[in-house]
Amino acid sequence: MIQVGEHLPQATFRVNGPDGPMARTTDDVFKGRRIILIGVPGAFTPSCHRNHLPGFVQHRDEILGKGVDAIAVTSVNDVFVLDAWAKASAAEGIEFLADGNADFAKAIGLEMDGTGFGLGTRSKRYSMLVEDGVVRILNVEESPSKAEASGAEAILKVL
Repeated sequence: MIQVGEHLPQATFRVNGPDGPMARTTDDVFKGRRIILIGVPGAFTPSCHRNHLPGFVQHRDEILGKGVDAIAVTSVNDVFVLDAWAKASAAEGIEFLADGNADFAKAIGLEMDGTGFGLGTRSKRYSMLVEDGVVRILNVEESPSKAEASGAEAILKVL
């Protein structure tokens, strides 16, 4: 698992651009920026949709007011599902990074096996502060159904 002080590995996300899906690398997203990255097991899943993402939507301005350039969320879903989730969550101003094949989750050692629930490989639930590609804070939930240690309130306390 990635540790505080380590650089994020190179990976490619998919995002919805003006002309459809486009690739964005970890450098594209994190280089020269201070970002809160939220990892979730899946868009629209109960804890992600009702408990985790809403806190970041609600506290977005407060988080950005602490010197954070952006809030981003990544999930092992395709770009179309994440785009629909962003719209359904009224999550304007939050970047959604599709990790459809779990390449990023695996590269940082935060993948989980959700096959028992019919989900396949997914991301563990976490939040991290990344400064210029380096992990500065990392909060990983022990249970995928919990959104406490990785929630917006928890990250606000340490910013």
